[in-house]
Amino acid sequence: MIIGTCLVEIHIPYASSLKEKRQVVKSILALTRNKFNISIAEVEDQDLWQKAVLGVACVSNEAAQANSQIDKVVDFLESDGRFEVVKIEVEII
Repeated sequence: MIIGTCLVEIHIPYASSLKEKRQVVKSILALTRNKFNISIAEVEDQDLWQKAVLGVACVSNEAAQANSQIDKVVDFLESDGRFEVVKIEVEII
């Protein structure tokens, strides 16, 4: 069993409150879950207005497939115009 994990740090420049940030984050999480059938959650910095850290995980029987799935999720997140991706950390176990 291969597990692919990824931490994605994002910056939401237009969020002026936690409520606005959470609206964007909830939308990102729902869209990504539905499109890719992976696990995703906000894992750090829940109380900061313009920063979020998302944790992504998938399980596969091949490392290449797990890496490909994580890459597709990251590409999808980078294409969203509501925020910018600041940092990405990928680990395949």
